[in-house]
Amino acid sequence: MSAKQNSAVGEQSSPPRSPNPSKRKKSDKPESRLAMVRRARRINRELAEVFPYAHPELDFENPFELLVATVLSAQTTDLRVNQTTPALFARYPTPEDMAAAVPEELEEIIRPTGFFRAKAKSLIGLSAALRDNYGGEVPGTLKDLVTLPGVGRKTAFVVLGNAFGVPGITVDTHFGRLVRRWKLTDQEDPEKVEAEIAAIFPKSEWTMLSHRVIFHGRRICHARKPACGACPIAHLCPSYGEGETDPEKAKKLLKYELGGQPGQRLKPPPDYPGKPAPPAPALGAAG
Repeated sequence: MSAKQNSAVGEQSSPPRSPNPSKRKKSDKPESRLAMVRRARRINRELAEVFPYAHPELDFENPFELLVATVLSAQTTDLRVNQTTPALFARYPTPEDMAAAVPEELEEIIRPTGFFRAKAKSLIGLSAALRDNYGGEVPGTLKDLVTLPGVGRKTAFVVLGNAFGVPGITVDTHFGRLVRRWKLTDQEDPEKVEAEIAAIFPKSEWTMLSHRVIFHGRRICHARKPACGACPIAHLCPSYGEGETDPEKAKKLLKYELGGQPGQRLKPPPDYPGKPAPPAPALGAAG
């Protein structure tokens, strides 16, 4: 494990620097566009030091598996998806297999992810489209991906960035929340957020920026109780103080590897410093 990873994993015992509120100066002068861009890019650089191991938190072996897992991830956790997909891909390993699935049987497998009827319909539909229109292969362009049932821009950019190496910004709930907290945009519509953030960062940074921001949102900058007192970029955040500022109390809010807990993936990348997530409990298991 690298020194940076050790530093990140050790946040709970040695929290990152956090600003002294008494020394923070608030200016009545609005932040200039140039100053905002510089601050945004510094946030990205510092998050890269905190999360050098940032990665997509869905288990997948190929573009089809990533596409299916991303569709399943709506309105549920990546952990729940990762616990569900081993059985799913064992039963339906290819688009041709999934396109021919009996809906009720597919629904039963993906039931733990919620909204299973709508998701099963999307999975069968997109699998049939891949079989009929793309030779059973996942297309590598945004234009083609968004024609598939259940696939929008967010899902398409996850697949493009992580299966094809095509840069893209993934505006999920975490990403949108954080860039608004950081005053990089005031937009609510995901496509408008995407456009404004894309104008701030080089295209080469878009995919990893998405991972870093989402990692930060899941581990530190939570929706209801951000861990401001344990935040490594608090000195760059205009919303500092919205959450717990006491360092010791804030440390208790840290999640996943920063809090000494398993991550979301059953099969994380080799450089991930945390523990793999547990598989789904066996049917009929106690508790």
